[in-house]
Amino acid sequence: MERYRVREDEKIQLKDIDPGDTGKYDGEKDEGLELLGELNQELEQLQELLYAEHKHRVLVVLQGMDTSGKDGVIRHVFEGVNPQGVRVASFKVPTPEELDHDYLWRIHKQTPAKGEIVIFNRSHYEDVLVVRVHELVPEMVWKKRYEQIREFERHLVQEGTIILKFFLHIDLEEQKERLQARLYDPTKTWKFNPGDLKERALWDVYTEAYEDAINKTSTVEAPWYIVPANKKWYRNLVIASVLVDALKKLNMKYPQPAEDLSGIVIQ
Repeated sequence: MERYRVREDEKIQLKDIDPGDTGKYDGEKDEGLELLGELNQELEQLQELLYAEHKHRVLVVLQGMDTSGKDGVIRHVFEGVNPQGVRVASFKVPTPEELDHDYLWRIHKQTPAKGEIVIFNRSHYEDVLVVRVHELVPEMVWKKRYEQIREFERHLVQEGTIILKFFLHIDLEEQKERLQARLYDPTKTWKFNPGDLKERALWDVYTEAYEDAINKTSTVEAPWYIVPANKKWYRNLVIASVLVDALKKLNMKYPQPAEDLSGIVIQ
């Protein structure tokens, strides 16, 4: 899955990356789902180990166009994982209190503690995406934020946080089908927001903003992965694979008991 990682100082264009890619599986969904099930079990064990060892912090950032599947990733990739050590933080329109602080204030409060995995469903990147596209602040303000975000993430990494950032890459036609599904399926109509159509009309502007954000903030310490997301099963497989691989590289071990337990007999 390393081929989906954006190297530091690499300049990507989303039009050059196939959102329908399924890698070596060539559309073999059943094989991919079987491997995903195995990865789910492995992730469950690694998360328990992460929680027990209590040394590392893991931050997963999910970004993407509307309907790209952020909620689906959370449901399927983390299926079966103990919720005691996993937390989701969603960032919507800032509250008046949040607006009274710098834009990273509300973000820093939600970063993971030792032994914890935190998933950002949208994130601090909204302040160089929505804010930029809708001109909510002057250009001179949002342009400074790329370097600020790099430094913020570098600080988190230096303090022991593993950061994995995923852009869920779908195309315009796939988004159309998913929006239509929300209109026609009674179990999904509650998800449909007419405002999504206004955002859809800004597809090209958002694409440019995402390309800039990815190109300027993918670092060795906090890399971006561009995940082909037209096929939901493959999207989940890519993210699960990257996450499991990152956790395995930590070489975690269960802690030793604080005292000798060899003489204890339970009657």
